This record gives sequence, structure tokens and C-alpha cells, in this order.
Amino acid sequence: MSKNDDQYQKNIKQSLIDLAVESWRFSRLFSRLLDKLDAGESSRYVNQHRFYLKRLIENLKQAGIRLVNVEGQVYDIGMAATALNAEDFDPDDNLVVDQMLEPIIMEEEGLVRTGTVILRKVEL
Repeated sequence: MSKNDDQYQKNIKQSLIDLAVESWRFSRLFSRLLDKLDAGESSRYVNQHRFYLKRLIENLKQAGIRLVNVEGQVYDIGMAATALNAEDFDPDDNLVVDQMLEPIIMEEEGLVRTGTVILRKVEL
């Protein structure tokens, strides 16, 4: 493979990753919108949303990419995610990932892109 072919493949993969992140963000926005609709009105859209997410995951899997969502998990400083509000807490606070703003992107070889999260303190 020539250098041009290699660069072309990298550009395609990067474009796919960027599109996956934007799709993930849009899907979360759409999900919040669905939560505001009444049950009778939202059922059709919920099924379309599930189908879309299934297809997104399947197509990313074919490209060897997966999105990782760590919402609700205990926060660990070694987590592959940048916590935007980490400085708001003491080092001994018990923290969980309250919200993912961007998913963690993984390939078979390992981490591709770190995620972005918002944390919250939990009382034990």
C-alpha cells in the first residue's frame, strides 16, 4: 500500500469515527426528545430509534470500532475519559459518571479516542 493509500484509509476511518460520535450525540438528543412525548405518540419513534442504534452499532462493528458508554459507572482516574468537572470534587469523594458528553471510541487494537464526562458525587 502506498503512502497515499495509507493516508486515505486513515482519513476514511477518522471520518467514520467523527460521524459515529455525532450520530451518538444526535441519538441521545433524540432520546431526550422522545422522553417528552406521551407514550402513544412516542412508541413508533422509539422503535425507529432502536433500529437506528442497532444499525449504527452493527456498521461500526464491521469497521472494528465500538462506542463505550460509562454512564452510571464508578469514576476511576484511569478511565479513558476526561472529566470536565473533576476539579469540583475532593480526591476522597466517591464519584460516578453522571453524563457522557462524548463516548469512548475503541478498536480491537485499543483506545482510539477518549470520552468526555460529567461527574457527580455519591454518598455511601
